[in-house]
Amino acid sequence: MTAATHSPLFPQVPDSADAVLEGLDPEQREVATALHGPVCVLAGAGTGKTRAITHRIAYGVRAGILQPSSVLAVTFTNRAAGEMRGRLRQLGAGGVQARTFHSAALRQLQYFWPKAIGGSMPRLVDRKIQLVADAAAACRIRLDRGELRDTTGEIEWSKVTQTVPADYALAAAKAGRDTPRDPAEIAQLYSAYEDLKCERGVIDFEDVLLLTVAILQDRHDIAEQVRSQYQHFVVDEYQDVSPLQQRLLELWLGDRDNLCVVGDASQTIYSFTGATPDHLLDFRIRHPGATVVKLVRDYRSTPQVVHLANGLLAQARGRAADHRLELISQREAGPEPGYAEYPDEPAEAEGAARRIRELLDSGVPASEIAVLFRTNSQSETYEQALADAGIPYQLRGAERFFDRPEVRKAGIALRGAARFGGNDSLLDDAVDLPSQVRAVLSGEGWTSEPPAGSGAVRERWESLAALVNLAQDFAAARPAATLGDLVAELDERASAQHAPTVQGVTLASLHSAKGLEWDVVFLVGVAEGMMPITYAKTDEQIEEERRLLYVGVTRAREHLHVSWSLARSPGGRANRRPSRFLDGLRPGSTGTAGRAGALRSGGVERGFTSRPQAAPRRTQRTVARCRVCGRTLTDAGEMKLMRCEDCPSDMDEGLYERLREWRADQAQRSGQPAFCVFTDKTLMAIAESSPEEEGDLARIPGVGVRKLHRYGADVLAICAGREPGEEEDGH
Repeated sequence: MTAATHSPLFPQVPDSADAVLEGLDPEQREVATALHGPVCVLAGAGTGKTRAITHRIAYGVRAGILQPSSVLAVTFTNRAAGEMRGRLRQLGAGGVQARTFHSAALRQLQYFWPKAIGGSMPRLVDRKIQLVADAAAACRIRLDRGELRDTTGEIEWSKVTQTVPADYALAAAKAGRDTPRDPAEIAQLYSAYEDLKCERGVIDFEDVLLLTVAILQDRHDIAEQVRSQYQHFVVDEYQDVSPLQQRLLELWLGDRDNLCVVGDASQTIYSFTGATPDHLLDFRIRHPGATVVKLVRDYRSTPQVVHLANGLLAQARGRAADHRLELISQREAGPEPGYAEYPDEPAEAEGAARRIRELLDSGVPASEIAVLFRTNSQSETYEQALADAGIPYQLRGAERFFDRPEVRKAGIALRGAARFGGNDSLLDDAVDLPSQVRAVLSGEGWTSEPPAGSGAVRERWESLAALVNLAQDFAAARPAATLGDLVAELDERASAQHAPTVQGVTLASLHSAKGLEWDVVFLVGVAEGMMPITYAKTDEQIEEERRLLYVGVTRAREHLHVSWSLARSPGGRANRRPSRFLDGLRPGSTGTAGRAGALRSGGVERGFTSRPQAAPRRTQRTVARCRVCGRTLTDAGEMKLMRCEDCPSDMDEGLYERLREWRADQAQRSGQPAFCVFTDKTLMAIAESSPEEEGDLARIPGVGVRKLHRYGADVLAICAGREPGEEEDGH
């Protein structure tokens, strides 16, 4: 067990705030006790960042400094949020909200929609790819399956970077996007997709963030209500935030600075989705008074694994590399990483399977072994090799544990036994909790020996076996526990999505392995063309591939096996070579020596007591005042009009009615509600100001870039007394 990443399965809840701090290293303790003002935690892989921030929240709650309901901790996956909730519960801080950005935004959107928009919230579509296909059909553009998937990705990127269809081509070129079709076609598809959503009255995953941002920007009363609820914010994996998520965070914060962010620029591997480490790297610029804590003590991996990880980054280039952290292993020495070359991919998979069988026979649990690859398409070869060797495996990214049908049925059976077990003959010979659970689950398909082979039957057995193992651990930690206590624990874990470990070798892509760790890791397919991937062309893309390999290496606690094959299939042309990232690191290879300058030492940097003159000041919100009486405006509708509701209006009534008629016609044509075109208040503001040019119209609240591009010409024509579409002077 290591101090940073391992703890007993069912630890005792600390009996005091000070007890929460026990076992933390000096830097982790600095994080836990820095409860005021902006805090930036630069945390290398395996340094216990989740431990540090959960103990920070728990210490603040237990010390009475933070109210549990006033803390919002956000991260990027449901699994990470569930783990955080589970840890906080074990530390006695169970009332804290730990959610993903989307989950937190969706909750707020559902709550405030009736007040901000009116009516019921549109339906949220689970998968947007069918909508994109329909948009392509409407545009008479044929997309194959790959183009359809990639176009959907481009639309998602555009939305999280707050790029509208009209700006897509320029933004894609500036970002160096490798677009699946001509950028003008992507922009056309993107625009058609947005129109189609509006027509069908649905929203997508990214709209949840966009709409929440829009409401918080437009309705200061709602924004203040959210800010009064949440006073303290913690953001995990901050290197992965997109511009849209950053904007949402800023709106949650308002003008406060009780923010703690945690991240590692060297683990930025999602820039293709719009994520950027710039927010992490610029944190000290935006918050000159921030406390910065560096965590570099690696409790996860042996010195040999850490040495390889540091060596990978020592050859890196770019801004993230300039801020890399050089890890210092806190573990005893272990075996050197192993390197193997194979003639083809099936031989490589069979070699991994043979080595895994040896590890299993030596007593290494299957759940502590992982095979990691660059693309999901590599999975099948390893699934086949493991199945042929009779080795159980699980695919990362499958259905969540507590959502599996066999687990739900097992929960019902255990709950029934807890209530009426005295009348159940199955439990007559069960003398303790584990034997009771085994007896109940035997009726659901669990047996003392696993079924032969792989497939659905084996997967169901693995799920039930995980519950049996959980019961044994629970009984060992709480000898007096009853079946009812275990059922309550399972309910808590289900609500937090805190699943027990399934006994099977994990097969996962490098991207989906982020945040996980195993005793033994096989990094397979580490050859040119796969690592870095063929389509990584620019320096930035190559460096991201290097960081992806770094993430893979740092998943290993003790044993690391790196392999590649010279050909794809048996008898194929042997034209592959090991990845350039291994040059100078694997035995017998030569390469560029690493450069100095990593942020090796951990520790704390205190913020400035006053702002240095060179640092940019945070933007202050302009106070809106009535243009008639000068009173400060707080109501969103009044702010659109730039006057009090009851102050005299100089609105052109005839213009207002013409605008309303035009809006009704637009709404009917598009099959959407009238307010989707412009709200009444926006029409009133237009009728009061009678804009003559695009710049005048753009300054009116409620007229954004998208609506200006779509409706601006019509509105300006109406304001000038012309019919929409009619050119000036009748030409």
